[in-house]
Amino acid sequence: MRRTTVIAPAALVLLAATACGAPSENAPAGSGEDALVVGATAVPAGDLLEFVDAELAADAGLELEIHEYSDYIAPNSALAEGQLDANLYQHEPFLQEFNEGHGADLVAVDQVYLPPLGLYSSSVDAVEDLGEGAVVALPNDPTNEFRALLLLQEGGLITLAEGTDEGSFSLDDIEDNPKDLEFREVEAAQLPRSLDDVDAAIVNNNYAQEAGLDFEQDSILLEQVEGNPYVNVLAARADNADDPRIATLLELLTSSEATRFLEEEYQGSIVPVAAE
Repeated sequence: MRRTTVIAPAALVLLAATACGAPSENAPAGSGEDALVVGATAVPAGDLLEFVDAELAADAGLELEIHEYSDYIAPNSALAEGQLDANLYQHEPFLQEFNEGHGADLVAVDQVYLPPLGLYSSSVDAVEDLGEGAVVALPNDPTNEFRALLLLQEGGLITLAEGTDEGSFSLDDIEDNPKDLEFREVEAAQLPRSLDDVDAAIVNNNYAQEAGLDFEQDSILLEQVEGNPYVNVLAARADNADDPRIATLLELLTSSEATRFLEEEYQGSIVPVAAE
């Protein structure tokens, strides 16, 4: 198994991935190779893939090459361009948003785990303690920003206008904001760092984990798991989704061994689909 880390702006990712040993830019991932090339963010997807590779893949006859990314656009760009065979890090609404915005044809193979979204603060211990005019940072990509607003609504901090739609919403759709909260849109990877500059921030689970934020102790509002549509999926292209190696990887990712790994490693902050 080869594991590489790609840390680069989205526009430079394909060049950076090639420099780090990615498949040739003149051939699709896996061409002439037995290894399945999979992209992921580091936590929990990268950790889960590493566990599968170290403990399960050989017995299943699967060779993995794992590429880690530090943002949300690059893994899909690399997959669409054939630099990857599959990726693991996103929910299906985000995947569909990427397809629409980039003319791609990526597909969700199946669900793997849910990383619940949380509202974090380094200055208050409870939602009720947020003061008048408190500044709250939100993810700036539309799908996760809408998800963040739903979380704030669940917590009684705002009310969205009836009929607000994920595909066309804006902050102007906030109908009621009793604390007169101020919202700051921040690139998702930077949200943990923003906690020193804002009163609270809604942080995607993988970035919260990487920053050492404790899901239970540091969050003041948590997303509900039951009925949540934002389960992370194993994704591929429409033209390779039937690759038997991808089917094998999905089987390993949702196996009892992988489920136990996620439960023990993340102590409830990541919910495997097999455990739901």
